[in-house]
Amino acid sequence: MVVGVARRMLAVNDHEPKPASASHVTLTQLMEVTDANVAGNVHGGVIMRLADTAAALAAIRHAEGLCVTVSVDEVSFLEPVHVGDVLTLRASVNDVGTTSLECGVRVEAEDPIAGRTLHAATAYFVFVALDAQGHPRPVPPILPETDTERRRQRAAKLRRATRMAHKEAIRAERQSGRES
Repeated sequence: MVVGVARRMLAVNDHEPKPASASHVTLTQLMEVTDANVAGNVHGGVIMRLADTAAALAAIRHAEGLCVTVSVDEVSFLEPVHVGDVLTLRASVNDVGTTSLECGVRVEAEDPIAGRTLHAATAYFVFVALDAQGHPRPVPPILPETDTERRRQRAAKLRRATRMAHKEAIRAERQSGRES
C-alpha cells in the first residue's frame, strides 16, 4: 500500500468527526451552445451531470477517498438556464451514515450581462465510500457547526427515513406478490 493511501485510510478509520464546512465545493461553468436542448435552454441532463460532479467532490473530500453515486434523491429545476449563463454549483455533505453520505447541491445561474442571478436548481445525491477492493467502507461522522448545517442535517435525516420507508414498502409489496 502506498504510504499516502495508508495515512488517509488510517485517518478515516479513526472516525474523528469532520466539520461539514470541510466538504464544501464550488464549481463554475459557462453554459454554451453544446449544452442546449431543443427548446434552446440548457439541457437538464447537463445540469444534473455538473451537480453530480460537485456532489461527488464534496463526498470525496469528506470521506478522503473514492465515493460513487448510489442514488439521486431529488432534482428540482426551479428556473430555466440559458446559453451564456454562468452556472455556480455549491455542494456540501449534509449528513453521513456508516458508509454513505448525502450531498446537497445548490445551482445558481448568472446572466453576466444583466448581472442577475437566479436559484436555478437544487439536488440531493447519496454516495457510498469505497475501499481499494471496491467494497463499502466507513466514513467519518459529520460535525455541523452552523444553524444552516444543522438544518441541512435534519432535512437529510428525513430524506433518509423516507428512502428507507420507500425501500421497505417496495420489498414488502414484492414479498406479498410472491405469496399471491
